[in-house]
Amino acid sequence: MIKLTRLNGEPFILNADLIRYIERLPDTYITLVSGDRLVVRESMDDVLDRAVAYQQQKHMMPTMAAGTQTS
Repeated sequence: MIKLTRLNGEPFILNADLIRYIERLPDTYITLVSGDRLVVRESMDDVLDRAVAYQQQKHMMPTMAAGTQTS
């Protein structure tokens, strides 16, 4: 999930897995897999960075607690 801002200043959370593509027209348009389109204040590069960071975080392995041993 990534936090974005509508053009009217209202923040919202988007499931980044639903992004089909991002365009700059000059505003940033996000097209979802459903075909719905959103317009946001963030730049195309910023949305991309957030979506990539979200995907990377999703696939990270949990760290082992200090002092925990594996068998």
